[in-house]
Amino acid sequence: MIQTGQYAQLGGGIRLHYAASGERGRPLVLCVHGFPEYWGAWEDVMPALGRWAYAVAPDLRGFNLSSQPKEVQAYRAREIVGDLVQLVGALGYDSAFVLGHDWGGAAAWQMAIAHPHLVRKLAILNSPHPVPFARELANNPEQQKASAYMNWLRGPEAERKLAENDFARLIGFLSDLAPGTRPWLTEVRLAKYREVWSRGLTGGLNYYRATPLYPPSAEEPGAKAVTLDPAQFVVRVPTLVIWGMRDRALLPCLLDGLDEVVPDLRIERLEQATHWLAHEVPELIAEEVTKFFRGG
Repeated sequence: MIQTGQYAQLGGGIRLHYAASGERGRPLVLCVHGFPEYWGAWEDVMPALGRWAYAVAPDLRGFNLSSQPKEVQAYRAREIVGDLVQLVGALGYDSAFVLGHDWGGAAAWQMAIAHPHLVRKLAILNSPHPVPFARELANNPEQQKASAYMNWLRGPEAERKLAENDFARLIGFLSDLAPGTRPWLTEVRLAKYREVWSRGLTGGLNYYRATPLYPPSAEEPGAKAVTLDPAQFVVRVPTLVIWGMRDRALLPCLLDGLDEVVPDLRIERLEQATHWLAHEVPELIAEEVTKFFRGG
């Protein structure tokens, strides 16, 4: 069972809506979604986690029922991570297991890097660590091409174009990153997505506008202008990365050299899964994450 309609009031006037499964007081598992989703990215995974944990899936700032500040700078990594840090405390915990996908994975990586004392263990689904992502965006033409959509989403017309024809382009975005059949993309789920998207797209798009990591173009250097010191981005908590190898946007090259910045690392490659692996194989994700978080 998943309970929705819960809110945490954080600093700076930010209020996060969250859904939860399981009993408060059990180990906390934060489930952090990406674009263009909302807490429901985890609805097929959370009940299994809730059997042993208190699984909490917030709507990140800018999404669905959470606060949606308009300023691009409100979506920098430190702001998103700050929300997660405050949420842990607001829920009455001093640490959490953290599970992240896509932009939620980016926030989870940064939370583990900056606040390792708060992260008991980290699990990532198809979301690159910033060091290999910066490297591949700057130097790999294949990843640059695969990430070209980021520059389109950064543009001033993205909101209007994505909303056209009942959000047809956003539905295509979900489909394009998942080649083959998509039984999880039901009419019921699409109706819920449209309801969520109708609440506003600017917040979610501002994640792309706020990051310095995007493909270089004729107008902007993007990631080529970014220099990251790997020593400043070491993840010092046990980490599981589960990667759908058929992801069209985030290529397997993003796993290369990951052990150099994540010393305690385990990688599971799912050959038939895509970017949307939490929807495609939720039972497997819940099983692997549970085993890892509980030490099995």
